Order: sequence, then structure tokens, then C-alpha cells
Amino acid sequence: MPWRYLLLFLGLFSTSMSVILIRLSTTQPVVLSAFRLLAAGLLLAPVFFREWRRHGVAFTAFQWRRTLAPSLLLALHFSSWAYGARQTAAAQASLIVNLVPVAMPFFLHWLVRERINRIELIGTAIALGGIAYLLAPDALVGGGDLRGNLICFGSMLLVAWYVAYGRKNRDFPSLWLYVVPIYFQSGLICLLLALPWLGSFSAGSAREWWVILSLACFPTILGHTVINHSVRYLRGQVVGLASAAQFIFPAIVAYFLFSERPNPRFYAASLIVLAGIAVVVFSAPTPPPPAVE
Repeated sequence: MPWRYLLLFLGLFSTSMSVILIRLSTTQPVVLSAFRLLAAGLLLAPVFFREWRRHGVAFTAFQWRRTLAPSLLLALHFSSWAYGARQTAAAQASLIVNLVPVAMPFFLHWLVRERINRIELIGTAIALGGIAYLLAPDALVGGGDLRGNLICFGSMLLVAWYVAYGRKNRDFPSLWLYVVPIYFQSGLICLLLALPWLGSFSAGSAREWWVILSLACFPTILGHTVINHSVRYLRGQVVGLASAAQFIFPAIVAYFLFSERPNPRFYAASLIVLAGIAVVVFSAPTPPPPAVE
């Protein structure tokens, strides 16, 4: 079990770097999201076809249809996140988009009827208290603006809903048969939405292609795939609450790259959030394994 928490940490760190990479790019947000997702799907295509040969009979058209809703949610999340990440400070954008524990219990109750025990509620309250301590004074001023904060908040709701679907769909015969169709379908949705701006893309820019490939390999393939793996084996509230700590990583990187200095509340809030995560992780019972490996 400990290695699964370590893997989750690696996935969350990779995902948290998306705000940094997005801000390093000048590509229109929806275009950037489309190429990021399609690149991830292409890179993982050999893995998908290998798993399809192994589990072809178990992977039915009904299961493919079950990837449509999370595909739409991921496309909308990536597109809105790429907008919001550029309109507020990196630490604040990451903090807002990772308020997943606020929304996760509602989506989990709706989709999989998962309950939360009392100690988990205490840990959640501690972590959310730390987030509120950091966010409340500067929600509308300071490092960000109202529009950027609202876009990031809406993006948070979308990704919470998407991750909850990963918990519901953990019976897929292979994780790759779940995430690769989602990446392809999400990329096509973004590409359709991005048609008005495709002409603005600098196809000859090595820097933009480097950012796109980095987004595809790290936050998307490593980050989101690991998170989908984690919700198959760990309680959804554990994954959601641990996601709240992601704002720590981009805050540190943004300090060196963009000279963004977190205010003193950032450090105290980080400790409070981590304390809440520890309470939840150590109190969570081991969930049953997926029905099909």
C-alpha cells in the first residue's frame, strides 16, 4: 500500500507542473489543450492496442461509450484551466483548481455512493481550513483577479467530476483501455472547439512543441494516468484531498521562474493542509480491489 501513495505523490507533482508549462507557452489555450491531449493519445496508442489485444473480448462498445462523459469533462477542464492559469498567480491558480475535496464528496456520492468516515471528515476540515486561511484574504485581489479565479474554480468542478468518473469506471479490464480513448476523444473535442484559432499556432516554433510534448508526457500521461490509477485502488476522498497539496509545487517553481513570492500565509497554510492530508491517509480503510484486473 505505501508504494501506491508514493505513486500518487509522483502523479500529483507531475500534474501540478501544468500551470508552469501553460504559462511558458504562447499558444491559444484551447489549441494548446487539443495538441496536448492528441499528443498524449498518440504516444500511448501502442499501449492501448497491446491492451486491446489482451482484453479485446472484455472491452465492449458499452465500455467505450462510458468514456464519452469523462472525455467531455476533461476537454472542458483542460481548456478552461489553460485560460485560468494565465489570468492569476501560479500558486493561487493551482490552489483554486485543486479545491477538489470541496466538490469530490458530492460527485462520489452521486456516482458511486461512497461514504466518508468521521476521521476523514476531520482531516478534510483541517485541510480545507488551511486552504481557506490562504485563499480567503486574496480571493479577489492580490495575486489574481475575479475572472481568473472564477475560471479556475469552474475548472476545479470539472476535474473533480472527471476524477469521480475514474472511481466509477475502475472495473475496466485495463487502465489504458480507459484513459487512452479519453485522451483521444478529449483532444478531438478540443480540436473542434479550437478551429477558429488554429491559424494562430506557431507550427515552426520548437519552444511551443517542447511545451506541448512536456504537457503531454508529464501532467497528462504521468499525472492524470496515475490519478486515474489511484482512484481505482485508493479511496476517492484520499486522492481528492491529496490533490489539494499540489499548489505547493508550482508556488516554489514560480518563485524562481516568474519571481512570484508567496505571502507569509502560504507557508502556514501548507503545513495545515499537509496535516489534514496525513489524517485522511492514515485513517482511510483499504478499499476493495477492482472487480476486473
